[in-house]
Amino acid sequence: MSWVLLATIGQLINAVVAFLDKYIVSDEKVLPRPFVYAFYSCLLTGFWVVIYFIGHIPGLTGLGMPSFSSIQSPTIQVLAMSFLAAYTFFMALVSMYEALKKAEAVNVMPVIGATSALATFAFSYFFLNTPFVIQYMWGVIVLALGTLLVAQTLPKKSVILSVIHSGVFFALHYIAMKGLFQETSFDDGFFWSRVCFVLFALSLLLVPTYYEKVTEQTKKTTKKTGAIVILTKVLAGVAAFLILKATDIGDVAVVQAMDGLKFVFILGIAVVFGAMLPDSFAQHEPRPREVFRKVIYVAVIAVGYLILFL
Repeated sequence: MSWVLLATIGQLINAVVAFLDKYIVSDEKVLPRPFVYAFYSCLLTGFWVVIYFIGHIPGLTGLGMPSFSSIQSPTIQVLAMSFLAAYTFFMALVSMYEALKKAEAVNVMPVIGATSALATFAFSYFFLNTPFVIQYMWGVIVLALGTLLVAQTLPKKSVILSVIHSGVFFALHYIAMKGLFQETSFDDGFFWSRVCFVLFALSLLLVPTYYEKVTEQTKKTTKKTGAIVILTKVLAGVAAFLILKATDIGDVAVVQAMDGLKFVFILGIAVVFGAMLPDSFAQHEPRPREVFRKVIYVAVIAVGYLILFL
């Protein structure tokens, strides 16, 4: 299934993004306000409109590249779902970045991923009328369990609400995007969702308090930090495009459950490039208990993957 490959590549890129996000949100001198980082994350999604120009290059349209010729005037339903996708994505990011500032990424991200996978499965059944497939149900549950096992400990009470909130809103975001693709085509839905992401982000500046937060933090941001943020969001955009394409042609709950692969890739990157990474990015002297735990969660995720596709 081609959508499985797209989602897998997307999660590989997301693993790289996770390392960069960890650096950005964990250093107070880099970008201390999660709200501002989420604002720029939404704003920079507008960059992906350029992919429609690439689609005019001879030969690329046949490879599934979006094209301006597929874009239509949006209906009220398309605009509403596009803004809903923007709102849910922004809220999920704010909660995720807030949690990352209070707790370790290794304890936050897996719980968000597991919550998102299970919530997406439930939402897709109730809101998208997705057929209830037993094989997919068990595959999603096992993948979610494997993802949850990545966490060394569950987040504290002060963080758990932000983590669950983020996971649920990520699920709502992908449900909104899947519904948008069902309402129109992928090319049309992806274009208008990117436009609405930018409009939603800019609308936040109309609130004086938000405007002050963004402008104050932007003035403090160095060129180096800005470059890292842009690089991170470009990579995140590539991953998002691949995952959304997989969401369009595949099962949204399964695509979200495959988030567990990201942690397998993170582990692989840490093992292969661990000596080159800072101590905050990788544990250079893992304990035997840590190694055993990682082997267990990789095995559980692999089993979930096999249940889904074999």
